[in-house]
Amino acid sequence: MQTLETLLLDREDVTANARIGEVIDAVEGAFGAHGRGDSQMPAKSYIELPRYNGDFRSMPAYLDAGDWDAAGVKWVNVHPDNPEDHDLPTVLGTVIYSDPETAFPLAMLDGTTLTRLRTGAAAAVATKYLAREDATSLGLVGAGVQARTQLAAIANVRDIERVVVADARQGAVDAFVADHEAEYDVTGGSITEAAACDVVSTTTPVTEPIVKRVGERTHVNAIGADAPAKQELATEIVREATIVIDDHEQCVHSGEISVPYREGAITDADIHAELGKIVTGDRAGRTADDGVTLFDSTGLAIQDIAAARVVYERATENAAGTRFGLVGTGQ
Repeated sequence: MQTLETLLLDREDVTANARIGEVIDAVEGAFGAHGRGDSQMPAKSYIELPRYNGDFRSMPAYLDAGDWDAAGVKWVNVHPDNPEDHDLPTVLGTVIYSDPETAFPLAMLDGTTLTRLRTGAAAAVATKYLAREDATSLGLVGAGVQARTQLAAIANVRDIERVVVADARQGAVDAFVADHEAEYDVTGGSITEAAACDVVSTTTPVTEPIVKRVGERTHVNAIGADAPAKQELATEIVREATIVIDDHEQCVHSGEISVPYREGAITDADIHAELGKIVTGDRAGRTADDGVTLFDSTGLAIQDIAAARVVYERATENAAGTRFGLVGTGQ
């Protein structure tokens, strides 16, 4: 029996073979396919594990983006006790990337790193279509790992010169500034100062709004809310913004707009569009009349699979990763 090989890509492999510009292009293509109806993405399913204070989530997707297609699934968890009890991250992810024609598992990838990259790429796509063309300043509310990816990705679509980063952890702010001061005019500041920038990305897990106001023409990437109780932005900001979402079902359930939506502060009539419809040109992006624009990013399986395709192809080209015989051929 002949044995084909599956490519195993760990964190270092994913990082080394993920060119952020290529990931952004792939994620934009995924949004376009989603907007045209050329994707399959069943709702995220949950397995609750109260015994372990955690859960599993499965996120499958198939993309037909015209000149390429891709399929796979992300298996991811949230176990808040992991860092203290087991010296493991709260979130661990694995992506299986498959050949749509044969279903052969082409690769198994570190989904944690891949998620970080595709999340930044999604914000970059939204910024491309919704931020002012002349945007040069970026505010970051939260100075964690995702903030770094937000900067790297958004700087690909706008000429970012000045960065203001806000975080309750002064050490995290200092480290962020030290790591980026050679490339940008970067300073620590208050949440208000960060939110006054041309573009602001919020990446915190808070359940009470911490951003009370933003600039008159700021574009906001709301990244942190991924559960029904989470909310980073004051409801008034959401109510007055031009709202763009990644997926209606996910956003009204657990995105930044979910709390205002449940409270009746906004309705479907207040949602301008899903980002995929803007990418396809079916709905307008930013117009001259827009003030604040808001992208509610909950994270979609199509983004993971599009990013996995990019990393897999680059890793194959570079002979990276570890190949192993997972599935035999024949009957």
